[in-house]
Parts: sequence; C-alpha cells; structure tokens
Amino acid sequence: MNTELLEALTLLEKEKDISKETLLDAIENSLINACKNHFGKADNIKVTMNRETCEYQLTQEKTVVEDVEDNVEQISLEDAKKIDGRYELGDIVQIPVESKSFGRIATQNAKNLILQKIREEERKVVYDQYFEKEKDIVTGIVQRYVGRNVSINLGKADAMLTENEQVKGEVFQPTERIKLYVVEVKNTTKGPKILVSRTHPELVKRLFEAEVTEVRDGIVEIKSIAREAGSRSKIAVWSNDIDVDPVGACVGMNGARVNAIVNELRGEKIDIINWSDNPGILIENALSPAKVISVAADPDDKTASVIVPDYQLSLAIGKEGQNARLAARLTGYKIDIKSETQAIESGELPENYLELMEGVYEEEYYEDGYEEENVEEPVFEEGCGDVE
Repeated sequence: MNTELLEALTLLEKEKDISKETLLDAIENSLINACKNHFGKADNIKVTMNRETCEYQLTQEKTVVEDVEDNVEQISLEDAKKIDGRYELGDIVQIPVESKSFGRIATQNAKNLILQKIREEERKVVYDQYFEKEKDIVTGIVQRYVGRNVSINLGKADAMLTENEQVKGEVFQPTERIKLYVVEVKNTTKGPKILVSRTHPELVKRLFEAEVTEVRDGIVEIKSIAREAGSRSKIAVWSNDIDVDPVGACVGMNGARVNAIVNELRGEKIDIINWSDNPGILIENALSPAKVISVAADPDDKTASVIVPDYQLSLAIGKEGQNARLAARLTGYKIDIKSETQAIESGELPENYLELMEGVYEEEYYEDGYEEENVEEPVFEEGCGDVE
C-alpha cells in the first residue's frame, strides 16, 4: 500500500473539500503526461491504479514485429521471447514502466499538472459553495477600504462591496461583521468573483426570512418591496393562514423582530402594510400613515388618483416626496395625490364637501394626535402630485 500518498489525498480531501477520486484522476493524467514527455508519445501507455490502496502500475503496450521501426510501440520477436517464450508476431507485450526512470523535466511537469488540478478544483469548490448562496444573504467581515470600495472576507473567498452597492453614509470599521446580499457570483481564472450589496431590496426580504419564522415557513409572504436604502423601506405582506396576522408577525412582540432588522440596516425605517389584490385598498395601505379619502385606480393604465384631507397632504407625499414615491414603487401604479381643496377645484368633489365633513375631520384630527408643526408643507408646482 502507498501509505504516504493515501494520507496526503485524505488530508487534501478533508482540508480543501476536493474528492479523492478527482485527485487520483489527476495523478493518472500526470503519469501519462510524464510518459509522453519521456518517450515522446503516450498512446500505448496504460495506468492501472487501485483506488483503495493508491498502488499504481504503468505499462507500455508494444507490438511484436520482425523488424523494429519504432522502439516506443514495437518490440522484436527475439526480445519478446526473452520475456515469455509464447509470444508470436503480432502479439501485444505489456512492459512495466518505472516512473523513477523519468527525467527531471518530465517529473516536474507531472508535479505541476497535479498542482494545477488541485488549484482548479479548489476554485471550483469555492465557486460552487458561493454560487449556492447567490440571491441570498451572507455574513462578512470588513477587511479594508480599497479606494471607495470595501473588501469583505466571506470565509473561503473575498468579495468587493462597490461604492454603488453601499448605503450612503455607512462607514465600516475593520473586523466589523455585516450582512450582505449576494447579487452575482462569477467563475474566473483567479477564483470566484462575488458581487455583494447593502442597497438591494432583496436584502430586506432575506433579513425578514431569517428573523421571522412565519416568513421563512411560507405562512406569511412578502408580496412587494420598495426601498430607498439607508432611509426607508415599505413592504407589503400577505398571510396564507387566516389565523396569522402578517403585519403583527413581521413586527413581533413589542417590535422585537422588525427592530432587529432595523438595527442591522443601521436605523433604516421600515413600513409594513397589508397586501391586497384590490388596487384601491393596496394603494391606500401603501400611503400609510396618511389617511385617504378616496382612490380611483385604473388597472389597465396602472394609474391612480388619490384624494386625501388637506391636513394629511404633507404626510401622504412625505419629505421630498418619499412616501408617495415608495408607495408608487410598491404598488406599481403612477399615483396622483390631491388634497380635498384641489379635488373640489377640479370638480372631483362637490363644492360643499368640506362643510359636510367638517365635524368628522375635527374628531379625526385630535384622535390621531396629529401635530401640524411636525410635518413640512411641500411647495406645490403644477403636476407635483404625480408620482411613479
């Protein structure tokens, strides 16, 4: 038994996760290649290897001829009979080849072939490992800044967090552990090239799958996500079990689940709303926390006209239009938001509408704890309520 070779192959299989069978095939190919370098060709070389003991034997097949023209593939009848007297013309003689007889160059080439195969298999194993994690989240350790990009160690491979995939304002420290979304894994000659992101909307979805059991088990589905990385995300959720509240499941007891995700995203606000197949209800939910009077949605054109109370207009549009913009992305509708006054002027509401609703609004105003000074009034221009 070739004990040393067997131990070396077992160690490589354990440390680098390269199968012993692959390594044995590499050794066979290297031996054939060494024969080719030594004899000039290896068409008549046969390698026999015991997969259990790693014992191998090289044999050279030569044809018995009257006059030898090729010493590599032919043998004279006289020499053949010295090996075995039963050989006749045209027979095939199996002649053992000693690998120790190979020259230094042939041996070196065989060694390089084995090492190259090991490196290729090692890269393939790492690629396969991270290819399985494509479109999923991984935990990485920050190594250093390379210009404006960040080098991240993922364990067996490094990834580069490019400037475009970083959340504006986030600063990382060396050895810091962060969650990342694997956008793409490419196989290159230098190993796998892994593109990761902190801004991708799917990062939020995967974090909820990791944190919320109901989402991971498929009881609660995340139907849609709209995200402005580093600032705010909106997600629409749906429950496949009438006894499970999808929003409550994602928020958790005292907000424990959603707060864990907010902390991972470094304070990014997350709005969780109920999904509905009715576009009007969905758009109303998406514009929360703003109150909505009416929604007129056109499923064919993917447009919607929304009317909100005058005092809720700022809240519906949000700071710099963020709330309306995220609602439009979440629902896939181009949303035109108008206040009651604007709707009355355009004829969408009757002229006495405000008088009819005066008592209702006064009650809602104080019940909601609305504080006018906390909401910035937007400066309106023509068409500023259109969001898509």
